[in-house]
Amino acid sequence: MQKKSKTILDRNKPVAVWKSKDLLNERIVPSLTIILRTEGCRWKCCTMCGYAKEGVAVTDNELLNQFSNAMQRFSGEELVKIYTSGSFLDPREVPNEVSDEILETLGDLGVKRLVIETRPEYVESECVQRILSFIETEFSIGLETSNDLIRDELIKKGFSFQDFIHASKLIHERGGRVKAYLLLKPPLLTEGQAITDAICSAQRARPYADILSLNLCNVQRGTLLERIWERGGYRPPWLWSAVEVLKSIEGPIICDPVGAGAKRGPHNCGQCDAAVAEAIRKHSLTQNAAIFENLSCHCMAGWKKILELEKQVFGVQLAEFFPRIL
Repeated sequence: MQKKSKTILDRNKPVAVWKSKDLLNERIVPSLTIILRTEGCRWKCCTMCGYAKEGVAVTDNELLNQFSNAMQRFSGEELVKIYTSGSFLDPREVPNEVSDEILETLGDLGVKRLVIETRPEYVESECVQRILSFIETEFSIGLETSNDLIRDELIKKGFSFQDFIHASKLIHERGGRVKAYLLLKPPLLTEGQAITDAICSAQRARPYADILSLNLCNVQRGTLLERIWERGGYRPPWLWSAVEVLKSIEGPIICDPVGAGAKRGPHNCGQCDAAVAEAIRKHSLTQNAAIFENLSCHCMAGWKKILELEKQVFGVQLAEFFPRIL
């Protein structure tokens, strides 16, 4: 039997680079997104995240080569997003010498705002001040939910809502911006519970975040969530649920329905997925909830019926099912 050849990763090239449009000071502007290949997230415990398995050890020069390679796509974008599938502020992922060179380059090119991701434990005064000395920066934190029980027991995130508040205050005190990621439908929540949790979390996080980002949970490979999904114990969120949350939240909130329409991603019935996903993307740029008013599909009635029925039946089947796989 012929052995499968292993994929050889080019450590001098980023995972991905693409252009899109984003909001910047209430203006729609072109943006450039770069995903650098690093050692990856040090936590590696979240039940729904498969990115941790994609990390590889890279040298400082390889990281800088990845950035240089990605910047060949740069054409004057005012907003640049750099992700590492982990924490940009973790010096093990992105050493200070490397991040300084990246930040200085972006500042010299006239980039108006940089968006990065980090866990709250890496948000320290000196580090934040160093980042902001180069360029205006938005620090994105994966809060997921304001409910500590859900975040700790169902998502296994490893920090508290108070940790998020502390990090956000520190960033704001030094002149930075904060984006809070919220997760729609963590494992073991019903559709209705997920909607309620997302709305409540948005309301509680709003005072500490300049912008909210609603992330629709998808089933990534090699995760505990995938095991639950394979056994019929999880369905990704309905796109109607995302619309319901977005309509209920005041202030800037964005959503990119990654994987919309796929069986592992957020979806409705299949017939309306593309239209609803596109409306969600347009809402992110316009913040106009009226975009959702003309959306309709026969499956909306089924979605509403599920919200009613699951209040009565949730737990009857799953009480015996989940302990065997958790």
